[in-house]
Amino acid sequence: MSAMRQSVRTVGLGVLMASAVAGVLWLASGTSVRAQAPAPVADPQDIAEGMTIFRTKADCQTCHGWAADGRKMDTQMPDAPNLRASRLGRAGIIYAIKCGRPGRGMPAFDRMAYKDASRCNGTTTADLEKNNLALNDPAATLQPREIEMLADFLFAKVIGKGPMDTKAKCTEYWGGEAQDVCNELK
Repeated sequence: MSAMRQSVRTVGLGVLMASAVAGVLWLASGTSVRAQAPAPVADPQDIAEGMTIFRTKADCQTCHGWAADGRKMDTQMPDAPNLRASRLGRAGIIYAIKCGRPGRGMPAFDRMAYKDASRCNGTTTADLEKNNLALNDPAATLQPREIEMLADFLFAKVIGKGPMDTKAKCTEYWGGEAQDVCNELK
């Protein structure tokens, strides 16, 4: 084989190897080969209903705080994370609402969670008991559509929105309702 052919072959193999390494690194970065469609924009009525579920039916604010920032309203309730700083995606949030966080105070809002082995990663109530994991009772169970509306609210008004530190943010969060708590902010 001539020196020139050997050189071309070596360069070709080098380019091939570099492309393969770049492809592996790209895939490892979590980038999908297919373009992901943007999440559909939630209906404003669903967002409002989700806020009502957060505040009343599910009573999320008791543990997560009225602004969902982890500042609980009842000292007797479990400590809950700051949802404003959550890095969970929509599927993760919906799973956490449906299946709760056994052993960590977050109740499962799906009434069939851990009864139907197909719902929460194949885990049942017996599995939780075997592993000494307690599951708090929810204020109320939620229908699948209510869980979706709660997620719509969280992504529209809470997750990724930063701290509740201005009167304008507070007023936007409450939807323009006059709230005394907003008056305490700048």
